[in-house]
Amino acid sequence: MTPEPRILIVIFAFNEGVKLRRAVDRLARARPTLPPRCDVAIMDDGSTDGQPETLAAANGFQLIRHNLNSGVGAAVRSVIRYCREHGYEATAWVAGNDKDNPDELARLLDPILSGVADFVQGSRYAPGGEFGNMPAYRQVATRFIHPFLMRLVTGFRFTDSTNGFRAMRLGIFDDDRIDLHQPWLDAYEMEPYIVFKVVSLGYRLVEVPCTKIYPPASEGYTKMKPFTGWWSILRPLLILGLGLKR
Repeated sequence: MTPEPRILIVIFAFNEGVKLRRAVDRLARARPTLPPRCDVAIMDDGSTDGQPETLAAANGFQLIRHNLNSGVGAAVRSVIRYCREHGYEATAWVAGNDKDNPDELARLLDPILSGVADFVQGSRYAPGGEFGNMPAYRQVATRFIHPFLMRLVTGFRFTDSTNGFRAMRLGIFDDDRIDLHQPWLDAYEMEPYIVFKVVSLGYRLVEVPCTKIYPPASEGYTKMKPFTGWWSILRPLLILGLGLKR
């Protein structure tokens, strides 16, 4: 890492409508507080509402686009490939549904910039974090069940292992023990896979407190299906913990 690495902040979006507009506006306002050599992109996973192209052009953001909706994991894979092809050394991720606070990006990136971490996990449950009006069942799943299972398979005491507000040094993907191109990682499996690999391979992971505020239910707070979506997040821990896949 150089003293001032090139960083790409990425907003992930799929048909987020007004929520994406709010997220982009907040990030545009926070941009002066971001580190030097920091760019912004929207990852559009096949949206049909036209918002990502319009908002990227209006705000001078880069655009990474799938013509068809391909899944969260496929979007993550495209972002990492794009970052590495364009010479970025670190990346941070923001939800396009306006759940995250862009003013907290500096806090997220500081452990990367100071050289004390390879991967920074935002935690709404760490002291100083906030989670607002989260539905109770999601709080149980994200605060207790998933962190407990992640600790069982990695030994790391997470407070929040599913939050997509995170930053990482891209050099970790030089490690050929991390294989992002496995077909089973196209959906929600990708992010827990990366977190598992980071910890189990001995990379430095730290948590920092952050805010995760859900939008009104009338706007739709998630696209995740209740059963298949959560199984997609949980099954990597079983598969990797048992050594069934690499």
